[in-house]
Amino acid sequence: MVPLADLFNHKTAAEDVHFTAVSSHSESDSDADTDNSVTEIDGDDEPIAQDSHSEKGGFSGGDMDSSPTSGDDPTVLEMIMIKDVKAGSEVFNTYGSLGNAALLHRYGFTEPDNPFDIVNIDLELVLQWSSSLFSCRYGRRRLSLWRKLEHSGRVSQNSEYFEISFDGEPEVDLLVLLYIMLLPEEAYHELDLALSAVGNLNKSPNPCFTVKGNLLFIKGSVSKNLLLTKDVREALLLLTDSREAFYGLSSLDDDIRSLKGCCRASEYKLYHSLMLRISERRILEKLRCYAAGGSRILTTTAKGANSRRKVKRK
Repeated sequence: MVPLADLFNHKTAAEDVHFTAVSSHSESDSDADTDNSVTEIDGDDEPIAQDSHSEKGGFSGGDMDSSPTSGDDPTVLEMIMIKDVKAGSEVFNTYGSLGNAALLHRYGFTEPDNPFDIVNIDLELVLQWSSSLFSCRYGRRRLSLWRKLEHSGRVSQNSEYFEISFDGEPEVDLLVLLYIMLLPEEAYHELDLALSAVGNLNKSPNPCFTVKGNLLFIKGSVSKNLLLTKDVREALLLLTDSREAFYGLSSLDDDIRSLKGCCRASEYKLYHSLMLRISERRILEKLRCYAAGGSRILTTTAKGANSRRKVKRK
């Protein structure tokens, strides 16, 4: 089934066709009614959805011979058009909601402007930034408090990291960690004592903590606007610079020019490597704008609050 589905090229979030496997399972050796198990197939050879439907004049167990070796029931593959396609236009399938790194690893190709692309920022990079400003002991204590608040990064191959989305937005766990790292010592102790008083967060309904008049909620209820302080924004910019340094001295424009002059057929590895680099560096640019834009949001909010106070005085 999958080889047939893979005859169609992939198009992220814009497929024209779905493939559905309909397995006919005989309930008995008699002419009893049978049920069809319907499984939607994508290019990753993993079921997306599975339901049971009663047979409606379609294929029955006697329509096709069963495999003489495995004894499995026969399977019918249905190709379903999910939208109209103009005559002569290419029909696309989808291999799943995958970023370019996954597409390249599994299928050997990449897509420009893939909305599922991400950039990873390792926890180790955050700790390096922290150690450049504070002692190692300071960083360990703040990291421990962050974990007590039930925050964590993503884990892969013994590496903990945070994802930056295609739009340049960091995960809230990263923002909370930066926020805690940059808390004044008095506010840190206040939060630590409040957490100790609560005890087990799992047994406390909707716990929240006040730090110098600001509410800091546990995971799942944290406001990004609250966390995006001036110091956190500056930390994000420094982390962006550190992550950008991984690409060496060449600029994003240099990579784009190299891609334009690259032959996709004869320089296959270089082409897709540049595609990944360019996508990641563009996301880092968006992260930089996200961090810088926070100041304008906070300034606008503050001005609005001042205006309201002035109106009240009148």
